[in-house]
Amino acid sequence: MIELDFSEHIAALRATFNDIRSVVDVDRLRADIADLSEQAGAPNLWDDTERAQKVTSALSHRQSELAKIESIANRLDDLEVLVELANGEDDQESADEAAVELKGIQKVLGELEVQTLLDGEYDPRPAVVTIRAGAGGVDAADFAEMLMRMYLRWAEKHKYSATVMDTSYAEEAGIKSATFEIDAPYAFGTLSVEAGTHRLVRMSPFGAAGKRQTSFAAVEVIPLMEETESIDVPENDIRVDVFRSSGPGGQSVNTTDSAVRITHLPTGIVVSMQNEKSQIQNRAAAMRVLQSRLLLMQKEQEAAAKKELAGTITASWGDQMRSYVLAPYQMVKDLRTDFEVNNPSNVFDGDIDGFIAAGIRWRKQDHE
Repeated sequence: MIELDFSEHIAALRATFNDIRSVVDVDRLRADIADLSEQAGAPNLWDDTERAQKVTSALSHRQSELAKIESIANRLDDLEVLVELANGEDDQESADEAAVELKGIQKVLGELEVQTLLDGEYDPRPAVVTIRAGAGGVDAADFAEMLMRMYLRWAEKHKYSATVMDTSYAEEAGIKSATFEIDAPYAFGTLSVEAGTHRLVRMSPFGAAGKRQTSFAAVEVIPLMEETESIDVPENDIRVDVFRSSGPGGQSVNTTDSAVRITHLPTGIVVSMQNEKSQIQNRAAAMRVLQSRLLLMQKEQEAAAKKELAGTITASWGDQMRSYVLAPYQMVKDLRTDFEVNNPSNVFDGDIDGFIAAGIRWRKQDHE
């Protein structure tokens, strides 16, 4: 006789769900969707391609948020029916299905609960992620490419739009650097805890046999700003270089000088773009990322000045925030949160939600 009692679990899930609904403000979400749907339905919308893309992207983001909320409500109702069916019909298959569904709902609610902690000014924005190889030679370049794949696989698993904007390949293996955009609700807030220095320890496939190699890669995450918020960048403050896009080993993949590199002379910030087909498009994309970096730098300087005036001293995250150890044992550990797993292959395949959630909770507690 099956006696499945999930009443306490379901009651706890509903309580958490109601808290999330109030924070997300479902009524505001529906109002935003109605307004954006009206804008998207305007017959002259695509007369301004840039504005049209913003409207449709914002609409898609909000519809995705609402769909996730409504899906959980339906799944909780269905879970109660499954439990009743399992107990009333003595149905083991329904009981097993209910147990799996309970874990699934707990996972999704956990992710949504973490999202409610993302209340920073730019947290809802798309993210621009840049990965650069650090110390460690060829291993570092290979590690940088492993990290790039990790984040792109994470985006793919979540069905988030990811666009590689620029890649600089290393001579022997891997990449010197790469920049890509993740266009999803709260992409910046979510991925911002991934910024910092990542360390890999393994038996090098490139060096002498039997020797462990330690290599490093840096991850930078910035929010992609709206154009209305962009900083004005005088033409005499930048140097623009054009060149041909290239693939692994320097092989030309373009017959025209369409790739663009912009150097901001006062700060030394360099942004390269080669994803688009035309030089004009690449220049526009590079300027947008440059303006985002400059605006974020300005906000950080203002925040630092305020903290200094207030006499507040906070601990920095430090240079090294996560270690990926493949030899002599298998472990990935975040040095800020102490969250760790013993399956690096899953992590490199994009299974990083646990690290992200722990990082967001840690940051929220640390800044309170």
